[in-house]
Amino acid sequence: MIISVCIPSYNGSRYLKEQLDSILNQTRAVDEIIISDDSSTDQTVEIIRSYNNPRIRLFERQKFSSPIFNLEFALKQATGDYIFLADQDDIWMPDKVEILVKELATCKLVISDGVVINQQGKELAPSIFEIYNSQKGFFKNLTKNSYMGCCMAIHKDLLPIVLPFPKKIAMHDLWIGLNAELYTKPVFCPAKLVKYRRHDFNKTPLDAQTNTNSLFYKIAFRLTILLLLVARFVRRKMRFR
Repeated sequence: MIISVCIPSYNGSRYLKEQLDSILNQTRAVDEIIISDDSSTDQTVEIIRSYNNPRIRLFERQKFSSPIFNLEFALKQATGDYIFLADQDDIWMPDKVEILVKELATCKLVISDGVVINQQGKELAPSIFEIYNSQKGFFKNLTKNSYMGCCMAIHKDLLPIVLPFPKKIAMHDLWIGLNAELYTKPVFCPAKLVKYRRHDFNKTPLDAQTNTNSLFYKIAFRLTILLLLVARFVRRKMRFR
């Protein structure tokens, strides 16, 4: 069994070493860490190279200008049976891989709980699941997403379903999660296995209070992703008739 970790990086030098150390020192070792770097202008690439570790596969000078499609590229390079999604600035608990690999033996997607930390590593919230009322359910997650990529791991069988990412999606983790809801039975693991770091450059709002998107935007992007899911579902059905 091969275990891959996919990280989209961009100007992540401040926290990347702490994250890589946490991934490389798991109680269940990973086989490859695929890092797609979106043309960082800081020391990100130099930090990655300094490890000189054969398990780290660096793809540099990418030009996506998008964490979504930077991750998509990394996923396409993965050779693993089980694929973990990772942010460049979080910290994994030492037994994250060991615990989630056991779950993936019987499911195609598993998502764990985690704690929220600030830039200095101080805990801000004790449970991501509590913030998002995280649970299974297609319409529950369409209306309030609880699929966070940094907490997710998937079986390789899910890749042909979710890839390629549609050009108009606003959230890759919601796209992956909703496809898993349609085709498989996702598992929500209550173990807190990630320290999810919040700072000034986070792309994802933490909750309704920090989400400044307009109501129109929230409705429009959910309608868009629903239409994209239906279109993908119909194409798959037609292909296998």
